[in-house]
Amino acid sequence: MATTSQALAAVPLDAYVLDVLMPDLVGHDRRPSAFLVYLYLWRRTRGGRDDVPVALREIAEGTGLAKRSVQTALARLTRRRLITARRDSRTAVSEYAVLRPWVRRA
Repeated sequence: MATTSQALAAVPLDAYVLDVLMPDLVGHDRRPSAFLVYLYLWRRTRGGRDDVPVALREIAEGTGLAKRSVQTALARLTRRRLITARRDSRTAVSEYAVLRPWVRRA
């Protein structure tokens, strides 16, 4: 559970997320759930700076989506290479990393 200071801390959002990714996922792919999950993970990972373990139930509660919708959204985001998910065993909580493929590394 997030503390009050964590809940109120600002996390910058790349303009690309709103200007390009939102119309692409919501309009073109018709997957608004994928956009919501991406935003949720963006917030939890501090804009992709940290990897974070999060249970499906937590993502569902945090986005207001059904657990199955979250699973579908995570699969879409993984296929699109917008996130990576790793877990130590089949029953372990997955650890997510938010990717920003539009950022060029020098």
